[in-house]
Amino acid sequence: MTAAIASAVVVLLVLLFVIIVIAKTVRIVPQAQACVVERLGRYSRTLGAGLHILVPFVDRITSRLDLREQVVSFQPQPVITEDNLVVSIDSVIYFQVTDPKAATYEIQNYIWGVEQLTVTTLRNVVGSMDLEATLTSRDQINSQLRGVLDEATGKWGIRVNRVELKAIDPPPSVQESMEKQMRAERDRRAAILTAEGIKQSQILTAQGEQQAAILEAEGAKQAAVLRAAGEAEAIQKVFDAIHAADPDPKLLAYQYLQALPEIAKGESNKVWVVPAELTGALENFASAFQNKPSA
Repeated sequence: MTAAIASAVVVLLVLLFVIIVIAKTVRIVPQAQACVVERLGRYSRTLGAGLHILVPFVDRITSRLDLREQVVSFQPQPVITEDNLVVSIDSVIYFQVTDPKAATYEIQNYIWGVEQLTVTTLRNVVGSMDLEATLTSRDQINSQLRGVLDEATGKWGIRVNRVELKAIDPPPSVQESMEKQMRAERDRRAAILTAEGIKQSQILTAQGEQQAAILEAEGAKQAAVLRAAGEAEAIQKVFDAIHAADPDPKLLAYQYLQALPEIAKGESNKVWVVPAELTGALENFASAFQNKPSA
């Protein structure tokens, strides 16, 4: 009984040892990852994606590295510009591990190292610019940061793909002054637009009044022309009718006398001028009454 138990324990121990050996021997590395292997404390090789066999108890995986592009956002950093103003800059870096061995042995913590190098480089770059240049030259700052960081981190097995400045915040006093300046600029533009609108409105109104006056004058002109043409036509018809009827001097004298009250109705008729034709007509009219036979 004791021998059976001992045999069972030995078998279990052997099975456990075999499982441990297999677990330490077979390694599966996922895609886009790399494993650094040390043999007896020294660098042996770098494992890529796939199935790998290790020497148990001799080979040891020191680190697992992600080979994909990584995005690291750093806390806002105070930076002094050339004109002695403190601005807060928030940055983000896109980098990728290209050499797992260098990233493992050349620096203890490459993310922390990239952060510190970014802060130092950012202070050097922004320190040579004034506030206005800092606020308006993001692309230039990004380019300089990327160049310096890519060169410095190359020995760490890291490639910096892109550097972006998410925010550049000037001091509160400067922000207040900038806001006042922006409000003043907006008010100035609004006043200019309002003045331009009033000017255009006045121009359009004047042009409309001018066109209306021209049209009114043209209408009056056409009306006068038509009225004169009508009067001329009426006079011509009367003239033709008179000549067609062949009136005698007595009838003409009578028509003159009938027209005198209408002439006298005018308010501006203060002085009467009696034409010679009227005198002759009156003589004819009087002679007509003298020659009239008595009843």
